[in-house]
Amino acid sequence: MTAVADGRLQISRRFEAPPQRLFDLWTDPDQVATWLFTTPESEGHTTALDVRVGGQWEIVDRRGGVDYRAIGEYLVVAPPHRLVFSFGMPQFEPGFSLVTVEIVPDGDGAVMTLIQEQLPAAYVDPSRDGWSVMFDLLAKRLLTAV
Repeated sequence: MTAVADGRLQISRRFEAPPQRLFDLWTDPDQVATWLFTTPESEGHTTALDVRVGGQWEIVDRRGGVDYRAIGEYLVVAPPHRLVFSFGMPQFEPGFSLVTVEIVPDGDGAVMTLIQEQLPAAYVDPSRDGWSVMFDLLAKRLLTAV
């Protein structure tokens, strides 16, 4: 389910994984590097995460000879159910949006809801498309990871 309103994007998806496993995929640099802000066309990827309130994060993914840099700060770290961070890509926009990830148990899996707020209107649709691709990569990672 996807909803969009006034620079706000919300996507929910169910995964065949317990909440802690999903949370780890957001906070372990080795796991993050396999799906977050990357694509199958990635030529190189670096991930630096300081997962604590006030900690900074940076991910750089190289595609087509271009480095795409995403940065931010962790605002809430509440394992295994909630992660909130600022998100920016300075090469495209000087401002930051706010991303909230909520993970709730659902039988033997979990439902993950991502809310991205304070998005420029022109970035809502591309952001929705980008998160959908990344969630597909996350689902594949769950199938291959231990």
